[in-house]
Amino acid sequence: MPVIRHAESRRTETPNAVMTTLASPTLGGAQHALWRVDMQPGATGPLHAFDAEQVWTVVDGGATVELDGEKFTVAPGDTVVLPAAVPRRISAAPEAGFAAIVAASPGASASTPNGTGKTVPAWTV
Repeated sequence: MPVIRHAESRRTETPNAVMTTLASPTLGGAQHALWRVDMQPGATGPLHAFDAEQVWTVVDGGATVELDGEKFTVAPGDTVVLPAAVPRRISAAPEAGFAAIVAASPGASASTPNGTGKTVPAWTV
């Protein structure tokens, strides 16, 4: 299907964020996974790694991205390339929160930095 309507998007809530799947193999047959991340002000995700590269473009608010122990502050319009297998953590700005559009290979697995707890998040398939 060439058009995936907003009403067909898939919303997944976690303790740290809301992911809205915009395109994926199970949502319209796309060969890529594309989703929006929305984090409330001050929210912090867990330290984890993915087995595939991800590209995040900030659309609203701001965040601190911890990547392999180094911290970067990002704002609207910034794009962050998160390499595969590198530990990362995202912390939303305390006042503004954070929203980004993310692209990645579909079905990528997330795990703790030591490789345990491997799972394929619902928003990537």
